[in-house]
Amino acid sequence: MEYLKKWIRNNGATAILVVLFIVLLINTDARAWLMRQIASTGILNSSISEPKEKEGGPSSARYADLIVRNEEGAVLSTSALKGKVVFINFWASWCPPCRAEFPSIQEFYNRYSNHPQMVFLTVNLDENPVLGKNYIKEKGFTIPFLTSAGNIPREYFNGSLPTTVVLDKKGEIRLHHSGLADYSKDSFYFQIDALLKQKP
Repeated sequence: MEYLKKWIRNNGATAILVVLFIVLLINTDARAWLMRQIASTGILNSSISEPKEKEGGPSSARYADLIVRNEEGAVLSTSALKGKVVFINFWASWCPPCRAEFPSIQEFYNRYSNHPQMVFLTVNLDENPVLGKNYIKEKGFTIPFLTSAGNIPREYFNGSLPTTVVLDKKGEIRLHHSGLADYSKDSFYFQIDALLKQKP
């Protein structure tokens, strides 16, 4: 017993770090919390870019069509959303970075969901959609629960979770970000406001 006390005195910090590491390894929400703290710094965020045509030539992504289905079974496609700014987020309930950024997406949704020219397509990619529905319900999120209703264009999603895409009113991809980000920053809202003010 004396040996154990001595070891803890000499190696207390190491023991605490090992315990924290084990908790992070086992608990998805703990990993999501840590990632959320990192994302809140903004260092992982991406910015809205200029349209591709300004860089030379039209964008092949402009006419890529994503088709999704809501919980009631209604189908919606991005091609029908011209004239609106579209925020697309691909996520899964088992994905710690997705869980980490979801509170910021909920905050963004709360702020803009009533704007007539803003659309949110939060596309769940769980193999079993019930897991995604349960996660949203458990956390009290009100973000739309959508699933893919066809092939997802590679211009939008290449397999990394989470992936976020923002389309302008012409259907042009203005942001494509793979990985964790914080979408509750004023700097991001400023960019979204600029897109909303543009003419289709």
